[in-house]
Parts: sequence; C-alpha cells; structure tokens
Amino acid sequence: MWYWFGLAALALIGETFSGTFYLLLVAVAFVIAGVASALGLSFAPQLLICAAIIVVGALVLRRTGVLKSRGDSSTNPDVNLDIGQVVTIDAWDADGTARVWYRGAHWQAVMASGSAQQAGTHRIVAVRGSLLVVSPLN
Repeated sequence: MWYWFGLAALALIGETFSGTFYLLLVAVAFVIAGVASALGLSFAPQLLICAAIIVVGALVLRRTGVLKSRGDSSTNPDVNLDIGQVVTIDAWDADGTARVWYRGAHWQAVMASGSAQQAGTHRIVAVRGSLLVVSPLN
C-alpha cells in the first residue's frame, strides 16, 4: 500500500520540475491505487485502476484543451516574448545578415522573406535559435 503513496510523492516532485499536468495526473492515479490497496484489493485491480485513471485523465485533459499545443514558438508572440520587439539595423553584410544589439548582446539577424534589405528600424517577426528574423517597420 505505501509504495503507491511513495510513487505519488515522487511523481509530485517530478511535476514541480517538469511543469506539465501529466505527472500530476499520474500522482493522483497512484494515490487512488493506494486507497484501493488500503481497501484490500489485490495488486492486479490496483494496477488496472491506476492505468484507467491515467488514460481517462489524459483524454479529458486533451479534450478540454489543458494540454493544447501552442504551435510553433518561433513565431508565436504568446510563447516567445521577443516577437514584435523593435531593433535597429545600421548596415547589412554581403551574406545577407546583420549584427544587431538586442537585450544586451549581439545577435545575428536576417530579413524576412519578401522584404528588401534596408538599414533602419525593424520588428522581430521570428526567432530561430539565436537568429532574429526581422522586417522593416516602414
């Protein structure tokens, strides 16, 4: 019986590091399996109850949108706070890149497709690793 509660505690500790709802759901399933063990059920029903709670809970979380994917974070301003910020580009290099001073460091920038390279103020439209994709403001 106590091993279920120990596993639930480990899942809760893991949840604090992961930030997902999956391990929280697993912890709840472990606690309910522990209660089933305390009520005298054998191991097989405990395991089935635990698995059923995890499967049904994951389906409910997906259907309600709690575990909804936020899409591509490179262009989503709700995920990446750099999207929409303004930078100044003094000059473009021959290889189509520019050095930009942004957030206290030099970044590499490229022009978004369909835009002509020009010096001046640009808006960040995407971030690919440490590469800023920009488009002119005017």
